[in-house]
Amino acid sequence: MNYKEKYQSWLESPFIDEKTKEELLAIQDNEEEIKDRFHQDLEFGTAGLRGIIAAGSNRMNQYTVGLATEALARTIEDEGAEAKKRGVAIAYDVRHKSKEFAQITAGVLAKHGIKVYIHKEIQPTPILSYTIRHLKTISGVMMTASHNPKEYNGYKAYWEEGSQILDDIADRIVTHIENIQNFGEIAVMNFEEGIQKGIIEYVPEEVLTSYMSKVENLSLHENIDYDTCIVYSPLNGTGNKPVREILRRKGFTNINVVKEQENPDPDFMTVGYPNPEDPKAFHYSELLGEKINADILLATDPDCDRCALEVKNENGEYVFFNGNKIGALLIHYILSSRAEKNQLSKDHVIVKSIVTGDLGKSIAKSFGVETKETLTGFKNICGLANRYDETKEYQFLFGYEESIGYVYQNFVRDKDAVNSSLMISEMAAYYKQQGKSLLDVLNELYEKYGFYQEKVNSYVLEGISGKERIDRMMVDFRNNPITQIGDMKLAEVRDYKDGFEDIGSSNVLKYFFDDGSWYAIRPSGTEPKIKIYMSVKGKDDENSQDKLTMIEKITEAKMNLVK
Repeated sequence: MNYKEKYQSWLESPFIDEKTKEELLAIQDNEEEIKDRFHQDLEFGTAGLRGIIAAGSNRMNQYTVGLATEALARTIEDEGAEAKKRGVAIAYDVRHKSKEFAQITAGVLAKHGIKVYIHKEIQPTPILSYTIRHLKTISGVMMTASHNPKEYNGYKAYWEEGSQILDDIADRIVTHIENIQNFGEIAVMNFEEGIQKGIIEYVPEEVLTSYMSKVENLSLHENIDYDTCIVYSPLNGTGNKPVREILRRKGFTNINVVKEQENPDPDFMTVGYPNPEDPKAFHYSELLGEKINADILLATDPDCDRCALEVKNENGEYVFFNGNKIGALLIHYILSSRAEKNQLSKDHVIVKSIVTGDLGKSIAKSFGVETKETLTGFKNICGLANRYDETKEYQFLFGYEESIGYVYQNFVRDKDAVNSSLMISEMAAYYKQQGKSLLDVLNELYEKYGFYQEKVNSYVLEGISGKERIDRMMVDFRNNPITQIGDMKLAEVRDYKDGFEDIGSSNVLKYFFDDGSWYAIRPSGTEPKIKIYMSVKGKDDENSQDKLTMIEKITEAKMNLVK
């Protein structure tokens, strides 16, 4: 069916409710809106689903959520009776319809006789990952659109290891989706009925207690400055309770929460775009920080799997640290601390994505710890941790990527901002006890390992025309690479479209220059944008900044030529 036929089929379907049909009738004279909502089905990939909340096949709504869950249920049934008995863990964040979508998911699974464990209130994504591992469920679902704007929601699917599904499971789910003829095939048990029957059960409190204890035990030092002044913002998301609780347990006495962003708000009224990767998200935190002379500012995204940081400099101003810098600092802190305690093993390994900078890798190498690379996304980073569980080749210690995601140790198989908030705060307090800020420590690392600088530029191109332009950009970069930038000459091209070495395939291009600098270009898998990742190593700060500026200027000019 074309988009007009699909639109009409929804209006005529006996399985679509009247309220949804009214919403669709309201756009009957808007050709572009109809096309955007129905030109394709919301794609189910290894990130699950993510889209704007509205009626339509290319939107997040009760029908697309039901369709995905019906396919997930059939995939679990393929695993046999024991898999159904093990069940599925479900959690949800603060977004519009997250709880409703979670309950629909529970109802579809329950109708199939699949046991469901659902969290009673909003929870961070890493707690969902931990719940899967702790309860030994076969699968898990998290309702979240992470850091996307308020109009979005999403459906993250997990498998038994507690990490997001990879292609093998995703392909099986997609096959089942394709075999479902209409929404009439999707039956949903009433949520309260499921609770009464015991097929749906709330996650026991001991799961949360166990998780918090595990995170608390990550602590590496007791001799720290517990009065370190911390400003924390959950950006109106799920992090408020667990992050404050873990810092309190550690003994921090000077935690200050940004009041305007403390409580759940699906409209994110104080921040708009709730992405702590963007320094603009720190506006309220900086105001409070300046008022109370805070040492560090922490912010977590709405589902509390990513953590960002700003550090006060000698002039009392706050400096934003990107994910590469935070990751490098954490690697140095963890490895140096464990080395002091004789807790480093020759089989320990760090895992990072191919678009993450190389300072952390250099630090790890100096401690004799190997760094492995994967495609972007923690499904791939933790996918290696899953593999090492089986092969015993390595012992996963730390995973990170430039987009402010990190996880220390392996009891959670996703990025974890509760874990990260504790480790960053403890690290800051440890060095403050020694008279150093994290900015001082970072500069020491530059002096020792080289002046690394990184930057990511994102270009948002929405709709069908935006997707087509992104496709044209990738073709242009692939066929006509930039061979020289300043004195930097192109030395190697890695096209991951068909895979590279033991790294899987993805639509990513990476260009290495003869001085060790590189840039990569990649369309986002979850948002209507294309990203340029840049990384340089210079002889000093000025030299590295100059190189970064040149790469940024030349790549942006090339992108702008593609219309």
